[in-house]
Amino acid sequence: MSESKLRTQSMDFAVSIINLVKTLKEKRETIISNQIGRSGTSIGANIREAQYAHGKADFIAKLQIALKEANETGYWLELLYKTSYISEGEYKLLDSACTSIRVMLISSINTAKENRDDKQ
Repeated sequence: MSESKLRTQSMDFAVSIINLVKTLKEKRETIISNQIGRSGTSIGANIREAQYAHGKADFIAKLQIALKEANETGYWLELLYKTSYISEGEYKLLDSACTSIRVMLISSINTAKENRDDKQ
């Protein structure tokens, strides 16, 4: 999986999350919207930070943080769906994008770990 594809998808996802937060705030929902706004946009920020990591261990750590944030975002999306703040269609679309990013992150982390272990 190319870093460029991961960066692009995480940016597109962050835009979707920001638009979701705008909609939630219009519905006067602030608790979950604040949480998902932070976790959903943090994914791409950590992926970007990994680009200028201080070595392989820092690179892996940044991607692992992005993975944790993606997992948290998945939780908030499910909660929004189960509390009827978002439709099933919107949930499926956003959850699918979030899952795709998680899969790419896991693959990138595993590849980075394998490459690190090969050099030791």
